Order: sequence, then C-alpha cells, then structure tokens
Amino acid sequence: MAACVSRVELSVSCRSLLDKDLRSRSDPLCVLLQDAGGGRWAELDRTERIKNCQDPEFCKKLVVDYYFEKVQKLKFGVYDIDNKTLDLNDDDYLGGIECTLGQVVSSSVFTRPLELKPGKPAGKGTITISAEEIKDTRVVYLEIEAQNLDKKDFLGKSDPFLEFYKQGDAGTWQLVYRSEVIKNNLNPCWRKFSVPLQTFCGGDFNKPIKVQCLDHDSDGSHDLIGAAQTTLAQLQTAGPGSPVEFECIHPEKKQKKKSYKNSGIIRIKSCKIETEYSFLDYVMGGCQINFTVGVDFTASNGDPRSPDSLHHISPDGINEYLIAIWSVGSVVQDYDTDKLFPAFGFGAQVPPSWQVSHEFALNFNPSNPYCPGIQGVVDAYRQILPQIRLYGPTNFSPIINHVARFAAHSMQQGTAAHYYILLIITDGEITDLDQTRQAIVDASKLPMSIIIVGVGEADFKAMEFLDGDNGVLKSVTGEPAARDIVQFVPFRQFRNAPREALSQVVLAEVPKQLVSYYKWKGWPPLKPPEIKAV
Repeated sequence: MAACVSRVELSVSCRSLLDKDLRSRSDPLCVLLQDAGGGRWAELDRTERIKNCQDPEFCKKLVVDYYFEKVQKLKFGVYDIDNKTLDLNDDDYLGGIECTLGQVVSSSVFTRPLELKPGKPAGKGTITISAEEIKDTRVVYLEIEAQNLDKKDFLGKSDPFLEFYKQGDAGTWQLVYRSEVIKNNLNPCWRKFSVPLQTFCGGDFNKPIKVQCLDHDSDGSHDLIGAAQTTLAQLQTAGPGSPVEFECIHPEKKQKKKSYKNSGIIRIKSCKIETEYSFLDYVMGGCQINFTVGVDFTASNGDPRSPDSLHHISPDGINEYLIAIWSVGSVVQDYDTDKLFPAFGFGAQVPPSWQVSHEFALNFNPSNPYCPGIQGVVDAYRQILPQIRLYGPTNFSPIINHVARFAAHSMQQGTAAHYYILLIITDGEITDLDQTRQAIVDASKLPMSIIIVGVGEADFKAMEFLDGDNGVLKSVTGEPAARDIVQFVPFRQFRNAPREALSQVVLAEVPKQLVSYYKWKGWPPLKPPEIKAV
C-alpha cells in the first residue's frame, strides 16, 4: 500500500444554485465521493445542510487522504435536502462536478460550473473548492549537553543517553524521543535532534515534559542517572551564551542522602521551533512540477512491425511504453499549469541524415519539443515509430544531462519554483553506465528526480544499481550522490495489476525527494503556509 502523504480538508462554497423549493430557497448540502473503480463511487464525506441559501459557504470541511502517486478521481454533488434521511436518492440534485484531487490541491482556488449531467449546465451555478493540509508543520530542534554526571559503571564512567516524555491528559508519561548513547563520558554532548511539535508536546507549550538521563547497559537494564521536569516554554528561553540548566535529580538518592545535591547538570544549549514544510506546502505554494519523457528506441526492443517487439502497438492501441507514459503522466500533469511536456527518444537513426541520436524530439521539432498534454506525448510517440530506425547503443546520460540543464537554470533562481521529473522507459540494456552514474550524481544536486520503468523481460541489474536503494550511488571517481533521486520499477510486476498501481509505486518517492531537496537548500515554499497559534 502506498503511504498517505497527508490528510487534506476541503472547503466548499457555491454560488447561484438552482432553486428547487416552491415557497423558499433550496436547502443545499455537498457530498464528496471518490472513484471506487468499475464505474462505482463511494461517499467519503458530506457537509452540513444550509437552509434557504443559493450561495452557501459550508462550514464543515470535507476530509480526504491525499496521495501524490495516485490519480484520485473525486465527485462533488450538491443536493437540496428536504427530509431527515441520509439517502440522497429522494433529494433534488442541484448539480455537481468531477475532478481529481491533484487539480484541487495544485490550484489556489478551484472554481467550476456545476452540471446536472455532462454537458448540461445547472443554470448559472458554480462550485469553489480550496484545500488545506491538516498538519502542524512546526518542529522542535534541540541541542543538549550534560556536565558532571554520576559515574554508574564499575570499570568505566557512564554511557549516558536521554529520554523525553510528554504528560498525557490522564497524567501518564509518553515517550517522545530517545537520544543516541555516548560511551564512557560524564560530560556528554548529544547530536542536535528534532521532534515534531505535535509529538513533542501536543502543541501545548506549557505541557509538562520529563527529561531522563540514563546509563546504558547492553542487557537493557539501564540505570537512571537522574531526571528533571520542564516545559517547552521554558526550553525556548535557551539561546547562544545563555543555556537553560536543570539539575539532574535521582529521587531515591535525594530521599536517602541529606547532603545530596544532584547527579549532574543538563544544559539546553538551544531550542528552536521551525517550520517543517511538506510536499503539499510546496505544491500549494506554487511549485510547478515539470515532466519530461525519454523513450528507448534501440534495436534490442525489436522491429515495431513485429508482434514480438516491445514497440509493437497491439490491436487495442497500446503497448508497455504507452501504458507507462499514461500511468505516470496522468498523475504528474495535474501539477503543471501549462500542460506542455517535452518528450525525447534515444538510440535510433533519425531522418533525414539517418545519424544515430540519443536526444531527439519525438515531434521532430528540436527547438520546441513540447507536446500538448499526455495525449500529445502519446500521439507524437505513435507518429514517430514508422519514421525512425531502431538502432543503438543505449545511452542514458545525454537525456539526463538535457533535463539537468533546465533544473540547473531553475536552481539559479534560488526559489522553490520548479521541480523536474524525468521518466525514462527502457528495455534494460545500457551502454554508458559510467557516464550515467556521473550524470545522476550531478543531477542529485539539482531540483530533479529520475524515474526508470523497465519494459520487457531483460535483466535489469544495471537499473537496480542506479536506483541506489541498496546503498548510495557513486560516480566512477567515488563521488557520492547528494541524495537518492532515482526510482526504478520493472513493468512486468504490474502487467496484471490496475494501471494506477504502476503510478503509485513509481511516484511514491517523489514527494520525499522534492522536500528533501528544498530542505537541503533551505528554501521555503514560494507562499509559506500560515502558522496558526496553538
């Protein structure tokens, strides 16, 4: 199952609804349904009913789980409710729309005319939807050290570590963070760490926080060195040159020894609360996702005229290349406003010179390789097949470097305005592995992700190596990738699965890759979300 990126609440309002009541205005309610497959729709949520109103602004938000890697088809239906039953079949339909959640979250305001059925307007009625992620995006960053801790080990000093607990409503303590162990040290300085604010204290700056310092034992019987209580409000007063200090108290020692002072001092060197931006923060802030397609036209695919060829288009008009383009492109297109996608081929002899090219535009227009929408990419692919000669070798690096040049130009703007996704569809053979490794390492420093879909039955060990899931990818010279940007998926695993299953797996890592890049660069969304006081 794909991991839910976030929960989203949708605010809905309508204007100029049809008036279905004879002696008063309509009493509208909006229901949200999600495509359940097979032509079926499942209700997710519904708003309250507003009496006598043709321009309702619904108070109740509609909540839906959001997945980047899925095309989430939604239907909004507005009904005039004149009874107390939950069944909508006996209520008047005032109009509705169908859209995707991607379209909604990538629009600051999403307004569409209501329709009674496709092509039949519901008068002048319109619906407006806006999305907001349900999340407190703040994170607590702490730097902590200790001094003069008690010696707990017989043959050494102590191996201290910290545990943080928040107090629940019933007075119980819940563990929220455990630090690393520092061996044989009575004056440890732990690594800077972060905890989501919601996790740390439930967003309550005055909620009691307990800090325990323990001596680590390999058998798990850790000895308490001491503990202290505080609040996030108190921790926040720490700053450069003015740390917040707590006595580390062992309750049994304090009770037994009148001369007992403490078991050491815990020093909060710094405590900062920062915003941890999410994928939705960037997309809803205006970040455009630019999608480029690269298609392998090398001879190892087989003659397209032969039914055995991976490029052969079946009687129903598809092949694995086309399915991959549709599956991934149909998700990504919602996040690109101009819907113009550059598409390239590589490894073929191209007219009129019949020279081998590793970077030719599918539409044969090198100065304007952009195709209108995913359908435009599909059309260009179908039209070019009979006009080229499949050849070789299979070089990935030219097309990776091509997209990287655009990403590098975008990076120079110093803002989170554009992110680039390159989809390479290939039969698995690769000739320029060393150059491709270098191209990926270079691209890892840019706002860019690479998706490789392998078609056919080839051995994809080279693709799995480029994926880097089993270790950081390095160039031939040993330079490591700055971050993991490659996702490889063999198409054969999805031949008997619903088409959306491929896009879910292929795109699952993109939100994390996008956020990790902008976090690494320290770039906030173009329009940072408003942080509400808790």
